[in-house]
Amino acid sequence: METPKSAITRRSLLRKAAGTSLAFAVPTIIPQSVFAAPPSEKIMLGFVGMGGMGMNHLMSLKDQAVAVCDVDENRMHGARFQLGPKAYAFKDYRSLLERKDIDAIIIATPDHWHTLVSLHAMQAGKDVYCEKPLTLTVAEGQALVKAARRYGAVFQTGTQQRSSREFYHACMLVRNNYIGKLERIDVGLGGNPTCDDSGDGPAPHWIDWDMWLGQAPWVPYNSRRHPGAFRFIWDYSGGSLCDWGAHHLDIAQWGHGTDLTGPVEIDGKGELPTTGVWNTPTTYVVNYKYADGVTITAGPGRPSGVTFYGSKGKVYVDRGTLATEPEELERVKFGADSVQLYESPNIDRGWTGSWVKPSHYHDWFDCIKTRRKCVCDVEIGHRSITLSHLGNLSIRLGRKLNWDPDKEQFVGDEEANRWLSRPMRKPWHL
Repeated sequence: METPKSAITRRSLLRKAAGTSLAFAVPTIIPQSVFAAPPSEKIMLGFVGMGGMGMNHLMSLKDQAVAVCDVDENRMHGARFQLGPKAYAFKDYRSLLERKDIDAIIIATPDHWHTLVSLHAMQAGKDVYCEKPLTLTVAEGQALVKAARRYGAVFQTGTQQRSSREFYHACMLVRNNYIGKLERIDVGLGGNPTCDDSGDGPAPHWIDWDMWLGQAPWVPYNSRRHPGAFRFIWDYSGGSLCDWGAHHLDIAQWGHGTDLTGPVEIDGKGELPTTGVWNTPTTYVVNYKYADGVTITAGPGRPSGVTFYGSKGKVYVDRGTLATEPEELERVKFGADSVQLYESPNIDRGWTGSWVKPSHYHDWFDCIKTRRKCVCDVEIGHRSITLSHLGNLSIRLGRKLNWDPDKEQFVGDEEANRWLSRPMRKPWHL
């Protein structure tokens, strides 16, 4: 596949501006026309991870796709079929990253692969859009932030609610004191299912099972691990607290104005399965306390989404839903003298049923051209998923934890601090 000379020139300029040292069903699809651009201005993309979310990204951005990658050959070939014979397909993402005609990478792998693919992509001079939850551990998030700054990468975390109108409006109301002094925040999340211990067996011949496991400990193949239920297993994710918490805890911190810091106290309680492949807590509640006295309570048993409670009212927001007390707050127009939050270009009005918001792509593409930070920059994505990791650690350790958000360490608790990272199976390492 030849790369147009004009595209080479544009990519060279972008990299120079960045100061880098190194060269469960498919959801609603966003029309490609939304992203139409002259051929010489297109940001050419590689896609790593071709499950449901990966295919959603691919089908939305087909005219910018150069290559696809998945360790599952069926998924890999299915994705390539959508692009035609001129597209490239790989089982190993490192081969995809070697291509010079790819400007940026979209990562939609299982969660335990997010960090390594992102790191290697930035080292290869690519900008990154990585799905949530961004990391498996706090230490991985710290490594991603450090790498993004070192290589000048433009990094968008896939918490697309930040590019949707109802969430933006809700957070603007809270940050501009329309509900008075913020007192507490409720975050409604789901629980996690259980299963038995059966199902181990040989991996299907079309899956590179060792590569799928990656940094995680080696275990036999089990259909409850792949394709979709990995999120309920500690070795690969952190259950609903990471899956949906990555979205709603992110909005809670955005409205609170703490999306570049964190809580000082975490108290999590939950019921852990005693048998079965899925081992994240079936039910749980986590209370986060911040230095200003505001608390976030997260877990099942409360309305899905985020509810902000203030001294003069409240705001409830979820996908496609915004409800306020008093009701007229829904119609507030914010003036130039208001506290201003980052607003994605062409911000979407309401939830349309798609898993990805076009404005979240627009923001990333604009930032690649201008080299500024995105609406959900890597550090914001890291700080948001840190809440989920801290909550899970409190549940697993069975005690309240004190946290220093500046040092990103537990206070006086070396055992807890050892859990901020995990050993990686060789040859994988940060």
